[in-house]
Amino acid sequence: MVGALLLLAAPMAYASEDGPVLVRQEVTFRGGGGLVLHGTVLSTRGAPGAGAGIVLVGGSGSGPREEYRQEAEAFARAGITTLVYDKRTVGYSRLHVDFGLLADDALAGVRLLRSRSGVNARQVGLWGFSEGGWVAPLAASRSTDVAFVVTIGGPGYDPLRTQAWNLTTHLRHQGVGGPFRRTVAGPSAQFLASTGLFPAAGYDPLPVLERLHRTPVLALWGDHDTQVPPQESARIFREALARAGNRHAVIGFVDGGAHNGHRTSDGFDRIGGPLFHGKKLGDLVPRYTQTMTSWVRAVAAGHPPASSAAPAPGQALASTPVPDHAWAWLTPALLLLGFAAYPLSALPRCGPVLRPVRWLAGFGMLAVVATVACSTAVFVAGNGAAAPVVWGRPALWLVVQGLAVAVVVSAGVSAAALRRRRLTPSWAVWLRLAPVGLAAVGFVPWAVWWGVAA
Repeated sequence: MVGALLLLAAPMAYASEDGPVLVRQEVTFRGGGGLVLHGTVLSTRGAPGAGAGIVLVGGSGSGPREEYRQEAEAFARAGITTLVYDKRTVGYSRLHVDFGLLADDALAGVRLLRSRSGVNARQVGLWGFSEGGWVAPLAASRSTDVAFVVTIGGPGYDPLRTQAWNLTTHLRHQGVGGPFRRTVAGPSAQFLASTGLFPAAGYDPLPVLERLHRTPVLALWGDHDTQVPPQESARIFREALARAGNRHAVIGFVDGGAHNGHRTSDGFDRIGGPLFHGKKLGDLVPRYTQTMTSWVRAVAAGHPPASSAAPAPGQALASTPVPDHAWAWLTPALLLLGFAAYPLSALPRCGPVLRPVRWLAGFGMLAVVATVACSTAVFVAGNGAAAPVVWGRPALWLVVQGLAVAVVVSAGVSAAALRRRRLTPSWAVWLRLAPVGLAAVGFVPWAVWWGVAA
């Protein structure tokens, strides 16, 4: 049965760095599709009566529970029983994301907490970070068991537009100029979406937010968020929840907070805190945890704060929508076929073999593959794939631009060689030369569109 609880170990009490003694209990429960998930329930020893509970829904990636230990302990110290769990690795990967399945996992966690003694079953809510800012509202829209929703760094746009903004923001910080950033946010993003390689690219959070009619919502962003556009996302949350008629939607910002609400100087670093995968998570900003815990306690007491919206911070870059991308894969595919036709036609010895045209075909294939691979690599490996940066461009992009020049030069040399040969027109000549010639002509506007010429 989904949500069934199996206790793996007896509760353990331990003293947190400050505040009351916390009780930690390791649990397993069944999430979406019956998958067994592993988590930890944290509560305060000796807490009077039945209090609120909260399930922490993590961001993108593998998401082991340790990444959110600071938040879990902060909620628990405030008397809010907290479940934090390891994110599923079955049915979730770089190439496949199912927000509905992740929402089922979160709802299974809600049912787990609702069944526990010491928890008010009517006051169990969700906390969602980053990707969890899509998942937690979706789960709440599906079940009246969710009493409230808290988000930090919740995206207001679809995943593809959000990731394009994230990457271009970090590329800008890295010193990469506008032309390559526009390639990443434009043609490269369209190509990934058209091939289906970017999971859940067009997921729209608006209809979900507009279904949260009565669920109290606290939506926060770090004022130095560099991974989702905070100003635009806050506006979208505010307007969507207002259209839903939600009278208890609080929009706020964490001063000195990064994407995760932790301490930062500029959004690109983290100050203090534990290490996670070798990188600092940053210390919790006191106002961040105080705002969340006091708001949850007010909701649990039956006094949810009325809707309000704090002034939004400035945002260095505006996000841009990714244009229609249904056939973005077709042009590079046709170019590759056109260039590849020349060496392939040599197998049956069909028509003349010219060395300049052979170079044109080779450079053409390399240029098309390198253009697509270089600009889409940042979606796979992050902005680090653009290092090192030379003259405002990734060094590999300079290689791509060199290949594009080689295509144009070899096309000119090939045309001159053909004029000198004065080949007699025949079906063999046309069959061998027409595809590569058309590919060479089409390559120029395509390369301009992909920003190779900039």
